[in-house]
Order: sequence, then C-alpha cells, then structure tokens
Amino acid sequence: MAGSVPAHMTVAGTGPFMRERDEPGVLRDWIERAKKGEAWAFEQIIRAHERLVLRTAQRMLANEEDAKDAAQEVFLRLYKRLSKFGDEHELVPWLYRVSINICLDRHRRKTSASSDVCDLIDDRSDPEAALAAAQRTAMLHAALEKLSPKERAAIILRDLEGCSTTETASILGSSEATVRSQISTGRVKLKNFLAVRLRRSI
Repeated sequence: MAGSVPAHMTVAGTGPFMRERDEPGVLRDWIERAKKGEAWAFEQIIRAHERLVLRTAQRMLANEEDAKDAAQEVFLRLYKRLSKFGDEHELVPWLYRVSINICLDRHRRKTSASSDVCDLIDDRSDPEAALAAAQRTAMLHAALEKLSPKERAAIILRDLEGCSTTETASILGSSEATVRSQISTGRVKLKNFLAVRLRRSI
C-alpha cells in the first residue's frame, strides 16, 4: 500500500469495538476536531467505524491480513479527505463505497486470492461452539468467493450489512435494477453452493 497509516490510526482487528454509529452530534464534533489536527478525535472516528470497514473487507477478501491492509488503506484515504465530510450521513456511505472499491482493486490484482479466514476460536470460549462458528464463517466466505466481485459486493451490502437497495446502488454507483439483478443471481448461487456443501457434510 502506498504510504502508511500513522500509529494512532492503525486498525487492530481484535479487541472491543465502540458502537459503529455514535450520536450524530458527537461524530460531527469528532470530525471538526480531527480537521483541526486533534489526533485523538480521528482515533475516535476510527474506533467508531473500524468494525464496519474491517467486516466488509473480510467478507470481500476472505483473508484476515488482506482485510486489515485494506481497512488501513480506507482510513488513510479518509484522513487525507477528512475536510470533505460534515456528518455521519456523508461518512458511512463513503466508507462502504471506498471499502468495496479497494477490495475490488485488490481482488483484481490478486487473482488467486486466499480463502483463509481468521481464527475465531478463543481459548476462553466453548471450543465446540467456537469451532462451529469458525466452520460457518469459513463456509460463508467460501460461498461468497463463488460470486463475481460485483455480486459479492451487492450481497454483502444488501444482505449482510443491511443497506437498502437504494443505498447499495448509490454506494456501488449502479442502478437499482442492476443491484436487484446481482442480488437475485448471487442469492441463487449462494443457495446452490451451500446446498452442495451441506449434502457433502452429511
């Protein structure tokens, strides 16, 4: 990645996260303070949104390290363009759009993308439950890998992130009709892939 994110902007990928969407007034204050060069305020913006960005990158790339690199690139771009934003309504769609675009670029550059997923097993948790969660996550990532990049982006935003069709179309720069078609096709592919995998596991 060109450039690097300053230490106070590093996306950890582990540990507790703040709420992704705080009170609008609070976020607006952080943005204004960050514009003035107050590093702590930009740190709060990252902590409030890093889970959203990292989760989107993980689903797009299915590789933990690649996802962390992509997330750091997203926040580096945000740091450089911070003056363009005023509130949450402008920031969150931008974060989704840039996250998706960066991941699509990485996918094109790395045609043989890894299908590894992060290790979700926590020694403090129930090992059987943790293993089952890891297997479900691995199956979801494997299924998403079978979709075209644009289908994957539409499914992630609409079905996994809960964006509306209108919001998804705006983020992806597509028409709503195109998004609906991509989602319909993607859902059929996911259903067929998961049905085959489940039959094999019986």
